[in-house]
Amino acid sequence: MKNLPWKSVSIFAGVLLLAGAFSFFQIGQRAQIQTALSAHEKEELGAFPVKIPTIRYGFAVDTFQVVEGVIKPNEFLGDILSRYNVPYPNIEKLVQNAKGIFDVRQFRVGKPYMVLSKDTTQGADHFIYEPSVYAYYVFDLKGAQKVRKVERPITHEMRVSAGKIETSLWDAMVLNGLSFDLAARMEDALQWSVDFHHLQKGDEFKLVYEQNIIEGQEVGVEQVYAAYYKNFDTEFYAIYYDHPEDNKSGYYDLEGRPMNSGFLKAPVKYSRISSGYNPNRFHPILKRRRPHLGTDYAAPYGTPIMAVGNGVVTKAAYTRGNGNFVKIKHDDTYQTQYLHMQKFAPGIRPGVHVKQGQVIGYVGSTGLATGPHVCFRFWKNGRQVNHLKLNFPPPEPLPAEDLPGFFKVRDQYLEMLNQIPANETVAQNTPET
Repeated sequence: MKNLPWKSVSIFAGVLLLAGAFSFFQIGQRAQIQTALSAHEKEELGAFPVKIPTIRYGFAVDTFQVVEGVIKPNEFLGDILSRYNVPYPNIEKLVQNAKGIFDVRQFRVGKPYMVLSKDTTQGADHFIYEPSVYAYYVFDLKGAQKVRKVERPITHEMRVSAGKIETSLWDAMVLNGLSFDLAARMEDALQWSVDFHHLQKGDEFKLVYEQNIIEGQEVGVEQVYAAYYKNFDTEFYAIYYDHPEDNKSGYYDLEGRPMNSGFLKAPVKYSRISSGYNPNRFHPILKRRRPHLGTDYAAPYGTPIMAVGNGVVTKAAYTRGNGNFVKIKHDDTYQTQYLHMQKFAPGIRPGVHVKQGQVIGYVGSTGLATGPHVCFRFWKNGRQVNHLKLNFPPPEPLPAEDLPGFFKVRDQYLEMLNQIPANETVAQNTPET
């Protein structure tokens, strides 16, 4: 390219400057126009806000007339739908279509439902029944009249918690912001080793567990994986081991011994000892000294009574003193008896085999009883004894080939338990790894 004369360069530069100025003016004008339009658009949007629909059970409920209620005693599907102009032939078809999905006879009192209608004069369009937070059922009342189950997605969080007993386990849970479900799961894990009827102020506990969460809400505990309890100077551990063979999955102590091979500490949950084993007790009804060779667990009427160990029912009968009672032979050494039942559990009769933890009856006050409780009696070699003072021989541990896998799991949970601050109330998510 040849060199241009300086005058030409000056003119060319001037043209470029003029063009640049014009371009800058255009850009500025466009920016002002865009700013003005944006402000106008914002003003329009402010005047006419976009309405976000309210979604419940998968429906935009703003587009329906909504009626909510709860199932009342002796109320059935037909009773509810007939109030919303759903013809009986349609109800019968729904009942048929629900087979294999939901038994319409299983509506539970107090559970919520919702009715959605586009036009109430033409009958309801949808009926939703929610028996639990985990799932709900949608009855489509128009068209094909289908019934479907919708399960809410569940997320799981590994958590740790700890606390100290001041009055009771339940109070400790409440003070820590923990759930009763977690307390019950903790009792399940340690029920073979810890006597929850004799907790002491200052007792400590630590837990590793998996929390279920639905739509941001805690909805129950999936599993307690490790539990620690300290009573005075005695420490108790329960480690959950998910064994490859399902029949071996369960709680083990630190040496790999199964915790469910002995006897439960008590036949009833969430109870209190109202009268202990006493060879010289004054009987509250007979008004005289009479040995009380059992332990009374007071609990509300209808509380389930569990067999404390595997065995065979030898008696299930009624007497004036015992009321309704069940006696179980566990082996050639041990027998147990459960008195004053309100009623027997279905199928409980002499000769029936029962498993540890199986419900055999319900708390009542039949026979010589002043209130609802179960008198629990324990025989060893034909003599009644105080079961709370018995020491049973430890069970055999897992087979040698299973121990390495168990020890690996045990050590992981022990590390998590040891990281929880001692003597300190905590409830938190476990750190991500």
